[in-house]
Amino acid sequence: MNKFNIVKISDFLTSREERYKPDDSNLDGLKRLDKINFSGNIHLSDKPTKTDMIIVHSGDLVISGINVQKGAIAVYQGKEPITATIHYSSYTFDSNKIDIEYFKRFLKSPEFLKTLSEQVKGGIKTEIKPKTFLPIEIKLPDLSEQQKINKYFDSFEQELSELKSELNKQEKYVSQLKHAILQEAIAGQLTAEWRTQNPMQKGNPDTDAIALLAKIKAEKQRLIADGKLKKEKPLAEIAIDEIPFSIPDSWVWCRLGDIIKESPKNGYSPKAVSHPTNIKTLKLGATTSGKFNPDACKYIDEYIAPDSFLWLKKNDILIQRSNSLDYVGVSAIYDREDNQFIYPDLMMKIQMMQNVSIKFSYLLLSSQMTREYYRSLAKGAQKSMPKINQGVVLNTQFPLPPLAEQKAIVEKVDKLMNIIDQLEQQIKHRKQLAEDLMQTVLREAFE
Repeated sequence: MNKFNIVKISDFLTSREERYKPDDSNLDGLKRLDKINFSGNIHLSDKPTKTDMIIVHSGDLVISGINVQKGAIAVYQGKEPITATIHYSSYTFDSNKIDIEYFKRFLKSPEFLKTLSEQVKGGIKTEIKPKTFLPIEIKLPDLSEQQKINKYFDSFEQELSELKSELNKQEKYVSQLKHAILQEAIAGQLTAEWRTQNPMQKGNPDTDAIALLAKIKAEKQRLIADGKLKKEKPLAEIAIDEIPFSIPDSWVWCRLGDIIKESPKNGYSPKAVSHPTNIKTLKLGATTSGKFNPDACKYIDEYIAPDSFLWLKKNDILIQRSNSLDYVGVSAIYDREDNQFIYPDLMMKIQMMQNVSIKFSYLLLSSQMTREYYRSLAKGAQKSMPKINQGVVLNTQFPLPPLAEQKAIVEKVDKLMNIIDQLEQQIKHRKQLAEDLMQTVLREAFE
């Protein structure tokens, strides 16, 4: 015997129809529903709004008209009524006909999306309102069957939650492993065996970083004398009490400003246009991941001289001088052809001197030590977008390895990061399988 009946949602839900202007006295003293997240948690706010309002009472089913299919559904359990904008709808329900937890799961199921596309004009793109929601016809089992299905879901979701928790732990461990590898790389621990096989020869830049730094500084002075670089104020040497960790005897501490061609330069952010032009400028998202993304760009309709410093050259390093604390100071290597993009004001550009590995420099800039240094000195009027300045970047502490060892470190890190990338892809794949499994179970339960 078929336990499913075809019913309208209005058979068990009743909408609260009252609407109020924002300044209505009925709303005085009531907190406002700010949002329902995709886990079904309600967040309240004291901020006023200019939108018409509804009142939500304890025990009401509240639905976000925009994000119901993603899980923005909740039963309000507070003691006092709250308000919500008319982008939400509030319902009482007949508990003799509907198990509300069953119904909340149904609204997140592929079957509901299918029902929406079949019965509501605009389908899933339509904002769900009572006038379109309540007339929808669905297949509904009797109450006892709903409760059985719900118990099954409780058990299944518990197992799925444990699986996701384990995958999140694995993800965290992989992230910690990345940080550990970078730290060991910039401290010389990854190449301890290499140094045994390639002992330091004083005066040889391949194995003696003091000789390498002297060579870099001499080359810089020559370029200044030839008028190819500007003379800049010398930086203070790193004091003993500044040194954050020990490095091998063949290495030397210096500052980033000692080994780049010129002081970092901020970019330029002209107004973007909607039509294609010959000049593309980067968006901030072009480097947020730590790797260069050429698709994160926009067009500008201005003339930029071919010899302008704004044009990016291959192996330039871009540093985000302004972003949220999580991203301020993030760097990426520009790995495309010369003069394809200019860069925005929210980034600075540096160019390493010859005999300094671009990739090793990037590893140092991406390390936890450097990222924390940038975060600690990021300031600005806008707390959401703190900034670092050129002086902060110039004074970045740089543990410089000998030239040959820089190459050995990069090779070792590349191999290890390839393995880590594979681990990350496996975890990502397993997470997706878990999500797909949930959708399959939802589909089978409600079809």
